[in-house]
Amino acid sequence: MGSSSKTLLIWLTALRPRQWIKNGLVFVGLVFSLNLTNPPAVWRAVVAFAVLCALASSAYLINDAADAPRDRLHPLKARRPIAAGLIAPATAVRVAGALLLGALAVAAALGWGFFLVGLSYIVLTAVYTLWLKHVTIVDLFTVATGFVLRAAAGAVVLQVLISPWLLLCTFLGALFIVTAKRRHELATLEDGAMAHRASLSAMSVPFLDEMMLITAACSIVVYSLYTFSERPDRPPLLMLTIPLVIYGIFRYLYLVRVGGLGGSPEEALLGDRPLLITVALWATLSAAILYLGPR
Repeated sequence: MGSSSKTLLIWLTALRPRQWIKNGLVFVGLVFSLNLTNPPAVWRAVVAFAVLCALASSAYLINDAADAPRDRLHPLKARRPIAAGLIAPATAVRVAGALLLGALAVAAALGWGFFLVGLSYIVLTAVYTLWLKHVTIVDLFTVATGFVLRAAAGAVVLQVLISPWLLLCTFLGALFIVTAKRRHELATLEDGAMAHRASLSAMSVPFLDEMMLITAACSIVVYSLYTFSERPDRPPLLMLTIPLVIYGIFRYLYLVRVGGLGGSPEEALLGDRPLLITVALWATLSAAILYLGPR
């Protein structure tokens, strides 16, 4: 592999393209507003997805530059390019700045509402990096709020309404996943957990297990309520997807509690066939009900 190819690979790793899967939430507004067959709306959603990916990658670069000393204490995060010394922190910050400005310029072209949501995401990320990530429990809520902003961005860019139940589902689902991630960090690092993340000093694995169970239960209840109320004038056929959601949550709990996963949600999703099939079935069934069912 040539030096230029190696450098490109290093930067791609630093930009964390696997994390871009989270920005898929921007398509929730497209699908559930029944605009999936509307080419202009699809195009705006795709561009919005690209903007969120650029914003997220700029945030990852800045966060990794700030966290490099602590990341070197983590068995997996120590391999990140900045923590490993493959990219200088100052260079990472400059590239992040260029990505940020370019993404915000495109966001403004898509509309000031979308621009404000994107700006809110960046401000939230900055406050999280500088302060909130060190505050126990609040750090979990902050990360979950970032997921809600992604979903809201998809609705704002299309100028459509999104169900409050769906936003609450997004928040609770994200809270469930990030709690599982903190549990994995605490269980993996043990005595070194506090040095890696100060907010973990006041937590324990049993406490995080309880949080996971509570958020899992709340997610199921809220999603069920959403399926019942999504279209009051139509049969609640979306309720047929509830068993898939319950199984998906239980499968993820199994992977975290028994399989020792959870440190990387995207790897758990892409690496576990039953979970991946469940998500695919949920997406297919939901789309079929929304677009082929009675209107």
